[in-house]
Amino acid sequence: MEGKSIETLQTDMVEWRRYLHRNPELSFQERETADFVAGKLESFGIEIKRSEGGFGLTGILKGNRPGATVVLRADMDALPIQDEKDCEYRSTRSGVMHACGHDGHTSILLAAAKYYSSRREELAGEIRFLFQPAEEVCPGGALGLIGEGVLDGADAVYGLHLWTPLPFGTVASAPGPLMASADEFFIDIIGRGGHAGTPHRTVDSIAAGAALVTQLHSIVSRSVDPLQPAVLNVGTIQGGYAQNVVAEKCRITGTVRAFEDGTRQMLRSRIEEMTASVTAAYGAEHKIEYMMGYPPLENHEGETARFFREAPAALGGTVKVEVMEKLMPAEDFAYYVREIPGCFMFVGAGNPEKNAVYPHHHAKFDFDEDAMLHGLKLLITMTDSRLKEELGE
Repeated sequence: MEGKSIETLQTDMVEWRRYLHRNPELSFQERETADFVAGKLESFGIEIKRSEGGFGLTGILKGNRPGATVVLRADMDALPIQDEKDCEYRSTRSGVMHACGHDGHTSILLAAAKYYSSRREELAGEIRFLFQPAEEVCPGGALGLIGEGVLDGADAVYGLHLWTPLPFGTVASAPGPLMASADEFFIDIIGRGGHAGTPHRTVDSIAAGAALVTQLHSIVSRSVDPLQPAVLNVGTIQGGYAQNVVAEKCRITGTVRAFEDGTRQMLRSRIEEMTASVTAAYGAEHKIEYMMGYPPLENHEGETARFFREAPAALGGTVKVEVMEKLMPAEDFAYYVREIPGCFMFVGAGNPEKNAVYPHHHAKFDFDEDAMLHGLKLLITMTDSRLKEELGE
């Protein structure tokens, strides 16, 4: 890796990131972002393939010699949050902001594309620069792109996340289950409304809902193996419209997280069984919509070993390489590593000196932009290592 030339890309990454931060777009609406990325890739002389079903696109760079095919992925979408930062690159779009670092991910991948485009004569193999829309909302953008063949014939896939809970100067990953699945449930309880003074003539949906909330929160503690991490959270309960009326309808929504497919399926079954039994006990009816979201993200053992083997030298002695703890947030990068070997990595981007202290999805979220250089070096060293391995070097 030619460190000096890589570091010259930092200025570009900051410029691109700030442009994207000022001009965020929500999931499945990334038209201008995709056009911006396409314009940069074209200026690098990289072939572009647009997604048929959305705003995703892939830059394709083929070397003069045969070799492995490596896919590098970044997400592009923003969140429906009002940007409350006071800085020159603050979002210009009301109610929309990059509050999770995807603007940084896109900029890092653009820099990787620029780096390799200037070295195409030396390249043996193929690199695909995959810019994915809609990571933030299910069903996400990954499955559609996989269906269009972005992984066909590929040997490895790498992705990363700028992560403010990790301090700047740290990178981390772990083999096996790293990020949880994310499923959602929507329960409607239908009773019989009436006057609060004659409750015996009604079926109280709120009473049934309150009982159900209590019972749902017992599932993890009483039905899940204590050695299997899991989360069941009721996020909303809504019902009624007046203090002297027994509510006919009540709606409960929540999320479920797990790291193991068996646990994930069991949680769904218990929620459906408990909903049926509790509402029946109160004489109410129910409807339940259960959405299976992103699966657990499981890193490939060999590719994660590559991270721990290559990252220390690539980043130098001042950057710590650590084992990442399991995370309950989900990522649709999980779909890619279910298809081919890959590794998802975290890049420390928190820094109190630069006010990069707010959690992801916060209205004042920001990250240390110097962390993008660590991310770029990681993508390049992982790619170089895999391509050289194919050549037996």
